[in-house]
Amino acid sequence: MLTLYHCADARSFRPLWALEELGLPYELKLLPFPPRFREPAYLEENPLGTIPYLVDGATRMTESAAIVQYLATRDGETALSVAPGDPDYGAWLNWLHHGEATLTFPQTLVLRYRLLEPEERRLPQAADDYARWFNVRLREGLARTLADGREWLVAGRFTGADISVAYALLLAKTLRIDSDWAEPVRAYWDRCAARPAFARAKAVQKGGLFG
Repeated sequence: MLTLYHCADARSFRPLWALEELGLPYELKLLPFPPRFREPAYLEENPLGTIPYLVDGATRMTESAAIVQYLATRDGETALSVAPGDPDYGAWLNWLHHGEATLTFPQTLVLRYRLLEPEERRLPQAADDYARWFNVRLREGLARTLADGREWLVAGRFTGADISVAYALLLAKTLRIDSDWAEPVRAYWDRCAARPAFARAKAVQKGGLFG
């Protein structure tokens, strides 16, 4: 049985959504955010105190995009994977990790310096700068890619790459830094959010941003 430690709408939403898309049995352990402070016993399971944390037998994983890749490929090819040798394999891997490294990273600094730090430690200018960084990366990457009318990022179908990128859009909407999105990006978000597995993942976590 796969076990996923999760905070509502945190990065762990990526593997949760993947589990629902793949129909894999799993146990979900919901934690308050940030768990390293609000659930100290969690540090005995994951000394980093970070979310997500996936347990699969002897396997332990903490990186959200890597977990999506793992789930998509652990039992061979799945609907979420693109096989080595496929012309879109490199693009699949690139978008899978682009969603985290390029799109989610600057948003974590917006989140920190607008919302999570005590009032006296907040840095509005830094938060605004990283919000602009996110939107430039979104415009020059995702918006350009979708401008040709494609429905999904690679292979002509929904894959784990879409889960990774769409989570970055979910976070952006929550942080209210989505006002400058191009129409292809908004339409892409709507397609992702309309998927039944997305709705199931949102329902099973029973909460909003980080719980």
